[in-house]
Amino acid sequence: MKPSPKSSHPDTPRTGDGEIDFAALARRIKRWGRELGFQQVGISDTDLGRDESHLRSWLDEGLHGEMGYMAEHGLKRSRPQELLPGTRRIVSVRLDYWPAPARRPQAVLDDPALAYVSRYALGRDYHKLVRRRLQKLADRIRHEVGPFGFRAFTDSAPVLEKAIAQKAGLGWIGKHTNLINRRCGSWFFLGELFTDLPLPVDRPEVDHCGRCRACIDICPTGAIVAPYRLDARRCISYLTIELHGPIPEALRRGIGNRIYGCDDCQLICPWNRFSRPTDERDFNPRQRLDSSTLIELFRWNEAEFLRHTEGSAIRRIGHLRWLRNIAVALGNAPPSTEVVEALQQRRDHPSELVHEHVNWALQQQRG
Repeated sequence: MKPSPKSSHPDTPRTGDGEIDFAALARRIKRWGRELGFQQVGISDTDLGRDESHLRSWLDEGLHGEMGYMAEHGLKRSRPQELLPGTRRIVSVRLDYWPAPARRPQAVLDDPALAYVSRYALGRDYHKLVRRRLQKLADRIRHEVGPFGFRAFTDSAPVLEKAIAQKAGLGWIGKHTNLINRRCGSWFFLGELFTDLPLPVDRPEVDHCGRCRACIDICPTGAIVAPYRLDARRCISYLTIELHGPIPEALRRGIGNRIYGCDDCQLICPWNRFSRPTDERDFNPRQRLDSSTLIELFRWNEAEFLRHTEGSAIRRIGHLRWLRNIAVALGNAPPSTEVVEALQQRRDHPSELVHEHVNWALQQQRG
């Protein structure tokens, strides 16, 4: 589906024979992306064969846990042309989210009375923001070359976004399975624009983890079972966000005061000393989620939970799992009358999920 020069903008860069100059167009796309607020833009092809083998073995071992959506789309995740027929190139973008105004992460983790929320979830949900900007980028391309085939994604479809970003030169997949950039660490979101344009591709980034195993050693629940191998079933982010049922008792102590996600493997990563604070005010903390106590948040009823998490990624887990997670964190807190009283108020909760975790927490409080 090659765009017709007749339908393109008069200022579209062209080669000597009148065809679209796709190398020049690629440079413009990267400039437009930065103008729209993305920190980096890269371009890759659609060959993800090596990553498909890794995905298959990971799924075969059941390391995805209850995340059935990882397998239900078959190989569309690693074969972009099956997800969107006609796809020839993928424009990959990076958007930094480190919230400078937030309370220092280690200070929260070191205070068992406080609730730790993953840095990416402190502010507004990123999905709509990234997708809206990708749409604006597509609109600029359409204005330049005329109608073309495309679709925008941001963690919203079966896409191997980290593998694509690595091929596009945005970073490499570290031993903790997050993407790392040499110049800015790993505190960023990714988005993709699948296109049918034959754009020149960027050079893939190479691995720079070396002998470092800091992320493996720091994981509170031992979820990084080998370099570049994550057992999601043990990961605190999975346990507090993806898992719908009870959190396995053997893993509850390791959760500490983390009630939504976990950042330990990123906080310890030496490459994050190069990370930069985001300029996006939407990613700054809302509802004091960077400094609230566990007891404060545990007192939210469902209406308060929905009101306080409006526009937040946290809302997706619902009020029951919110209470489940905080009950575990309260059980991990030092014994106190105040904690016991807060737990007692939820002891007769109609949800068996909440009831069981509250009882466990009370047992921990009473030794």
